[in-house]
Amino acid sequence: MFKAIITVKLRPSILDPEGKAIEHALQSLDFRQLSGVRVGKEIELTVDTTDRSEAGDMVDAACRKLLANPVMEDYTIELQEL
Repeated sequence: MFKAIITVKLRPSILDPEGKAIEHALQSLDFRQLSGVRVGKEIELTVDTTDRSEAGDMVDAACRKLLANPVMEDYTIELQEL
């Protein structure tokens, strides 16, 4: 069994309005040295298989079909053996 940690982020060429709003709020709170804010999401799930390659393939398919928007987002997968 594996735990999959999927990190999904907007592609660099896509505007990130949530990141800009956070950056603006940080600036107004006098955190002027902080910039370039980009917001993403992290998804954790359990994969019920003993085969690492099969686990990676299943999680990748789930990302392509549901968990990430391939037009706007990139994702990375980390597999941890349980």
